[in-house]
Amino acid sequence: MNYKVILRTLGSVLNIEAVCMLLPVICALCYKDTESFKIYLLCSAVCLVAGTLLSLIKPKHKTMYSREGFVTVALSWIVISLFGAVPFVISGYIPNYIDAFFETVSGFTTTGASILTNVEALPKAHLFWRSFTHWIGGMGVLVFLVALLPLSGGSNVHLLRAESTGPSVSKLVPKVRSSAKILYFIYIGITLCEIVFLLFGGMSLFEALTLSFGTAGTGGFGIVNSSVADYSPFVQNTITVFMILFGIDFTVYYLILTRRWRDALKSDEYKVYLSVILVSALLISVNCRYLFPDFATSLRHGFFQTASIITTTGYSTANFDLWPSLSKTILVVLMFVGACAGSTGGGIKVSRILILLKSIRKEIKISAHPKSTHKISMNGKTIEHETVRNVSVYIAVFLVLYAVSMLIISFDNLDFTTNFTAVAATINNIGPGLGLVGPVENFSLFSPLSKIVLSLNMLIGRLEIFPILMLFSPYTWKR
Repeated sequence: MNYKVILRTLGSVLNIEAVCMLLPVICALCYKDTESFKIYLLCSAVCLVAGTLLSLIKPKHKTMYSREGFVTVALSWIVISLFGAVPFVISGYIPNYIDAFFETVSGFTTTGASILTNVEALPKAHLFWRSFTHWIGGMGVLVFLVALLPLSGGSNVHLLRAESTGPSVSKLVPKVRSSAKILYFIYIGITLCEIVFLLFGGMSLFEALTLSFGTAGTGGFGIVNSSVADYSPFVQNTITVFMILFGIDFTVYYLILTRRWRDALKSDEYKVYLSVILVSALLISVNCRYLFPDFATSLRHGFFQTASIITTTGYSTANFDLWPSLSKTILVVLMFVGACAGSTGGGIKVSRILILLKSIRKEIKISAHPKSTHKISMNGKTIEHETVRNVSVYIAVFLVLYAVSMLIISFDNLDFTTNFTAVAATINNIGPGLGLVGPVENFSLFSPLSKIVLSLNMLIGRLEIFPILMLFSPYTWKR
């Protein structure tokens, strides 16, 4: 294990966080909040000092292999969360560090689950930092690092693979660093488009920025207690569209930008993703039609909440915990399905669900005709057995971790619906669940142990299990 190269990379990550913390400093200046200005400036300085000291470490060998890549990514997300929670504690708005850590992990992992009972009590700088952590975590801090710094020894691809979502990671162009730049170019471009639309809808710049950060990262931290419910239909519809856009594999946008329309249209995943959204939203709208003044309003809420849950954003325009059982069941199923691989969304991912279903169909055919041969294909290409095996293992481990988490938090003696959806909302990076963690509730009722478990779930969900699990494996640390 090349510890020095890991520590040096962690130093670069902390330096990036130090720069990011200057944005809430600017926000505090704009709103003449002297206290927040001092807090974020101090925290930025601490990150910079710690990052600089770690960056001074000079490894003998700069090569980073797969093992170091996974460990670096896992530790990076934990470290930025540990440092990112400090402003909340110092300010006294979240005095308990475990609560502050939970809130910050929820931000960086784009989960949106909160322990705050009154969001509007926070100063603007804190609200900005909460939302901006979504934007940082949406594409990934290590992807940003790869885009900025030239790393040697294959480091780029191992970091990109460990942090990116989905069953496989492909390079858009031959150079990994160039691929990372392209991803961030697309990410920034769509974010700016949403900001412009929200400003056109009558929002202030602060509101447009924070809501766009939450949409882009598919995070869902609101800046008011009602989330998005009190905004105009135009704003809600705009956010619906952009949530869906950010849930699509960014490779599709690259293919469109390079005018490779035929390749872009080949993707089975986004076609299924859009179809699931359409069918689910229509079913929910019909099922909830009597709850709203007219069917058009029911459609707006149905599409918004469907997009919010399948993309794992977690914004809400209504208390869907009061909706009929069919609608709630659809939303819970969508929590697990998630968005497309290569997007900022969480969940198991549509591609994995597709591969699993095709594998089941293949096994049924082989059982009926043992001597026949069948191959699984997606996008017109045959899927390698290794990919199918990885998907099967991923889902099996996911279910085991889900069961273990349920068992541990059940010691808090809360009802089954609350526990089940709390784990679903955190491990799938959704945010709100049902019951006592519904869209108008929060996670403050859980014990410190449960909050730590749920925080780990958020990290596990965002990094897709194995980078975090590798930290606890003795095989990882053997030389």
